[in-house]
Amino acid sequence: MFEQKVLAGQRALVTGASSGIGAAVAKALAAAGAAVAVNYARDGASAARVVGEIESSQGRAIAVKGDVSIEADVVAVFKRAVEAFGSLDIVVNNAGLQKDAAFVDMTLTDWDKVIGVNLTGQFLCSREGAREYLRRGRVQGARSLGKIVCMSSVHDVIPWAGHANYAASKGGVSLLMKTMAQELARHGIRVNAVSPGAIKTPINAGAWSTPEAEKALLRLIPYGRVGEPVDIARAVVWLASDDSDYVHGATLYVDGGMTLFPEFRFGG
Repeated sequence: MFEQKVLAGQRALVTGASSGIGAAVAKALAAAGAAVAVNYARDGASAARVVGEIESSQGRAIAVKGDVSIEADVVAVFKRAVEAFGSLDIVVNNAGLQKDAAFVDMTLTDWDKVIGVNLTGQFLCSREGAREYLRRGRVQGARSLGKIVCMSSVHDVIPWAGHANYAASKGGVSLLMKTMAQELARHGIRVNAVSPGAIKTPINAGAWSTPEAEKALLRLIPYGRVGEPVDIARAVVWLASDDSDYVHGATLYVDGGMTLFPEFRFGG
């Protein structure tokens, strides 16, 4: 995938990496030369498959179980990754979920679960990552002390009826990322975000898996195709590499133009 090992010698943790976008990110980081800790909450078999694919391509990876919404789990995940690799250079906050309902029907349990994983989880993992970078100090030859990449969504700017908890969590991720970037810059820790649009993953298969569904979805995508997980993975590798060393506090929308108010193509 990558002709040059732009992340050679670096060590990464990707949360929610047993499938979908997270798995693609983990494999792309490994292809770029990083050792990768593949975090998962429940599906150990899928995480093991991701590790196996990385190892079969001469990469280095481990699977690490933990729920990112639980502080003790996050601390244990980072401890395991640091024990395995010596430290970390890259943290990718990818873990996320949806529990959809009409606003008036949404339960507090479903609200709390989505906020807990999608927003609190990014806080906890970013905090542990920053603490590890500060503990370790600068690595000889490194441009930055460490990198944090937050996985957001186009719904950090696009309201989404029926998904109030999800949209609120992603809006929170946007300002969490920017605030961390503002605060951690003086330490040399780079913090950025990727906001995917419609991506072909199992969680949203109903939106693209039939010709009729895909045609309806494409009305929202000016570029004319639904994204693939590798589209997001390539963006993450770039943000984790020295090629983006002066990029800080930025959100990269990888969405085929979904945030461009596509209905206005046909007149306002």
